[in-house]
Amino acid sequence: MQDDLGRSVTFNAPPKRIMSLAASMTEMLYAVADTATIVGRTQVCDYPAAVLRKPVVNSYPLDFETLVSLRPDVVFTVEGITSPSDAARLQELGIPVYYQRYRKVQDIFRGLNDLGRLLGREPQARHLTDSLAQQLATIAADTSGPRPRTLVVISPDPIYAFGHNTVFTDKIRLAGGLNALTEDFPQPYPVLSREYILKLNPDVLIGGRFGQMDSTFFRMYPELRRIGAYQSRRVFRVTGDLMDRPSPRVVESVRELYRLLHPAS
Repeated sequence: MQDDLGRSVTFNAPPKRIMSLAASMTEMLYAVADTATIVGRTQVCDYPAAVLRKPVVNSYPLDFETLVSLRPDVVFTVEGITSPSDAARLQELGIPVYYQRYRKVQDIFRGLNDLGRLLGREPQARHLTDSLAQQLATIAADTSGPRPRTLVVISPDPIYAFGHNTVFTDKIRLAGGLNALTEDFPQPYPVLSREYILKLNPDVLIGGRFGQMDSTFFRMYPELRRIGAYQSRRVFRVTGDLMDRPSPRVVESVRELYRLLHPAS
């Protein structure tokens, strides 16, 4: 079989011992797999709470010794999380690595269904994705009127933001907004200059509560107080795990964004 990166991956289906090297993928495994087959987690995997009872494999840098000792039949991960060199090393050690890639919210649903097929849990996966799709359709049906141009700041120094070629662009569209970043950068999370942000002039900025951002981010870059988001006080905090992780909770993330962008709805 081939994974989302076009790599050839071979393992016994359904595997009896599995784990993930990405927090988002761990959430997906818990949503679809027989959880008794999950043999470990990374140091950043913290949802659902049951995962905290699993042995920890450090992923930065990857603790090969502990991972091998857990004897997984396959390791699942996400593009950009596990390096190709680490994957190659695991393959050499006899542990297949299966990557998924996401560009749209629908890719997450597809990924869940792919896991269901690979793990012999197709009915469970299909039931979940059908439910998520219905919830998403309800949110999308409520979006009308102006679509606020929204910028998500990940870190302040340098200023990293969610790029156009990320799942965020699709999430904000479904929530009734637009990613203020329309340019496709080589990196999914580009570094932006103050001049670039002033030119963007986003209607909404996500990165923290207004008071917090006013005393930190905007204090560091006072000229950015000229942007529309600051002038209208449309500066918000979102739940980090929902924003950062392409997981089954993606619909919760879209719903949270919708409430921020359309508070009167």
